[in-house]
Amino acid sequence: MESGIISAPALAGRGTDNLRSANLSRILTLLHRNGQLSRADLTRLTGFNRSTIGALVGELAGMGLAYETDPPAGRVGRPSPLVHPNERVAAVVVHPDVDAVTVGLVGLGGRVHRRVRHDTVSRPSVAETVSITRAVLAGMAPDLAGMDRIAGVGVAVPGLTRTSDGQVLLAPHLGWRNEPLAAPLAEALALPVFAGNDATLGSVAESLFGAAVDTGNAVYLNGSASGIGGGIIVAGTPLRGADGYAGELGHTLVRSDGEQCHCGRRGCLETEVNLARLLEVLGLDRADQDTLDAAMADQQTAAVRAEADRQLDQLAVALTNFVNIFNPDTIVLGGFLGTLFASNPGRLTDAVAAEAVAGLGERVQLRRAALRSELLLVGAAELAFAPVLAAPRPA
Repeated sequence: MESGIISAPALAGRGTDNLRSANLSRILTLLHRNGQLSRADLTRLTGFNRSTIGALVGELAGMGLAYETDPPAGRVGRPSPLVHPNERVAAVVVHPDVDAVTVGLVGLGGRVHRRVRHDTVSRPSVAETVSITRAVLAGMAPDLAGMDRIAGVGVAVPGLTRTSDGQVLLAPHLGWRNEPLAAPLAEALALPVFAGNDATLGSVAESLFGAAVDTGNAVYLNGSASGIGGGIIVAGTPLRGADGYAGELGHTLVRSDGEQCHCGRRGCLETEVNLARLLEVLGLDRADQDTLDAAMADQQTAAVRAEADRQLDQLAVALTNFVNIFNPDTIVLGGFLGTLFASNPGRLTDAVAAEAVAGLGERVQLRRAALRSELLLVGAAELAFAPVLAAPRPA
């Protein structure tokens, strides 16, 4: 072949390789999002013939991305083998917040192998986040050694984050502004690092593995110590906006004479519906999701009930606005918002049903996030898995 000239056979070969790669991606993505599927299931879902499915599954198994097991005993006919995503192909995940840095290990299929919350005395800097992550992973050495492959690192950031290079433009509660995050983490861990907004990643996780699996149009709200963020799924696709920052729903106005927000306005949702206020009436300095759930269940005092209902009423104002604007099938509430909702679901459901226009509030379903404390870890892992799912066989 002369320099600069590509022969017809080479072009044909490249086309075949591209098609093969696309088919492998389709099979692996189905396994990742659905868990185990039989070869017959894969044939039905893809329209490929049995021999093609057999060859593709064999290739994925050869790359260590999938494996097969025998079908359950006692089934009629000739049941086909079960194909599984290899959960030992994993992503390291990181979630920095104002009171802790959480580090985890998530396998294909959304399986959380390990989650470690490292509490901090004050809000961590980027350098401290990198240092804590490295130290926690050192303690997780046996878990890492048990994996077949680490695809990369996904970071869920409570702020505006440029996914193209992992630059945090603004995370006000952390005090981060124009901070490179992916680059120093990648240097420290010797792994590719991808970062995104935590609430957006939470909405992706719930749409793939959680409470919004069965809906193509959903609004997701996550509440944490850093405030409230959101994500919007439209026709199955995350709404990102012109610059990728859509979903700052925590700054929706819910009370015109409300508390001063750090953004300069008064009465923002994340100021009126606030984890710190809830922890105060519970007598707690801090709490992860599981601890908060237990405390709300055990401490049903008048003060706790009054504060929870006050916050639910303010949350209802925001949700009514979101129903009117986005007309979702489902609203999913994560973090401490899920705890609030579970404390008195009828109060929130009835308020949204009564206030939204044209009966839209009666049709929308309010659901608690299904992934609970694992939510942001599973969402962050999707960033690291995306290149593997898109191209299981690297070019």
